[in-house]
Amino acid sequence: MEVQTVPLGSVTIGAPSWRDVTVRSVRRAEQLVRQTRPGAATALSRPQTCSGSVTLPGSAEGVTTDEKSGTPEKTTHDAQGEGSDVKTALRPSPPPRPQTAGATIRSALPSFSQHSRPGRAPFPGSSFREACAGASVAVAGQYMREVREVEWALRRQAGRVAQEAVRLERERELLERTLRGLRSNLGINQRSAEQRTRRPATTETISDGADDLLLCERRELTRLKQELEGTLSSTLTQIQSLSRCSGRLLDCASERARVLELLPLSGSGRSRGRATAQSWSITDPTSPYTPECKHALDTSRSSMRESQQLRETIRQRLSSALLRQRAAQQTVNDGLVKKVAETVSLQQSLSMTCGATRQAMFRKQREIDCIRHSHGRAQGPESSADVLSREKMNRPLVQIYHRHPGTQLPEAAHLIQGSSVLSRCLSSCEGQLGRLQRSCRLLQSDLRMKTSAAAVDSSVLRMRRRQVDRRAVPVFLQQDALRCLTALSCAQ
Repeated sequence: MEVQTVPLGSVTIGAPSWRDVTVRSVRRAEQLVRQTRPGAATALSRPQTCSGSVTLPGSAEGVTTDEKSGTPEKTTHDAQGEGSDVKTALRPSPPPRPQTAGATIRSALPSFSQHSRPGRAPFPGSSFREACAGASVAVAGQYMREVREVEWALRRQAGRVAQEAVRLERERELLERTLRGLRSNLGINQRSAEQRTRRPATTETISDGADDLLLCERRELTRLKQELEGTLSSTLTQIQSLSRCSGRLLDCASERARVLELLPLSGSGRSRGRATAQSWSITDPTSPYTPECKHALDTSRSSMRESQQLRETIRQRLSSALLRQRAAQQTVNDGLVKKVAETVSLQQSLSMTCGATRQAMFRKQREIDCIRHSHGRAQGPESSADVLSREKMNRPLVQIYHRHPGTQLPEAAHLIQGSSVLSRCLSSCEGQLGRLQRSCRLLQSDLRMKTSAAAVDSSVLRMRRRQVDRRAVPVFLQQDALRCLTALSCAQ
């Protein structure tokens, strides 16, 4: 049999399934070629052009690609075999994801697809690693600058808290000094009350107005002491709170400063911190401004506000305590001065009365002496030998007068009556003299007690003035106390 040469293009020898497998492989390869061209990311959304057409031998249903239109022409047979591949190639791209740190780095890298020229492979240049490293350095530097702003704000707030703690510590020292003065004044009050019990006799140790003033002063000082002790306790608690806030701020600042070793101390971050440190509103555990930093700043601000209010309260209470303490001291001192003045006045009256009584005693003594002399003269001599001749009852004239009955001379009766009257006057004057003497002794005793009581009250007053707390009082407290005193005087 003669073998004839038959053109292969017009003869189909293989099986259709075998041919379809080959056609699908070829089309898949062409699609991959189109996807890997430069600018393929933008070309996916529109039909791609092919430089040529593929026609398999004996395929009337072959694929012919029009270079001008860029639309593939497929036969019915091929459309059935390539349905799934076309759907995969024309599937819409997914929506863009939210931008992350990786997206930020990618945006910082140069766009190689835009700068690539047709005909060249879309591969990055030789500086790709350097560009990635530069983008990482930019992200790290921005993070460090923001962290430095946060760290600077934390340390600045810690400094403010420390200054507030120093101011509050000064107020605490003033409180303690005032409390020491109050305790000293309470001791002076107790010693004053004890010394006033040394006044002599019962008449001088009875409770008087000075004792009442001392009791009122003690109650006032005790009340002031309790108030200031409560304020001191609040001050110590607030100082501890400020110390904890400062430590928390410094801990947060130290924790934030762990990434600042490679960042220079001078730069734009420190200057921008003054403007942007107060504009943070979003906190994130992975951001420069963490919730711990926000909590530390908020706590320190609230503690500082409480500390400022407490300092104002301390100023007011110290001024009020100084004014009330001085008023109580002045009241007691004035009361003691008045009591001493009253005692001295009574002492002077007693001295004058005692002098007048002694004068009356001497006068009465002279009167008694005169009465006794007259009574003795009226009684006559003690011996009959001393009777004068003119006084004898048996003298001749009296004997002759008694010769008639009923004739009695009144001489004897008058002598008897005069003697009795003088006796009564003498006893009365002696009684008056005794009363004058007893009164003079009482006056002298009262005078001695008044003198001793005045000396005791004067010593108490000198002791109070000498032992009063004379330490320097701050000017602002004196000014506040003076303003309060002026307002009180105007109100009265």
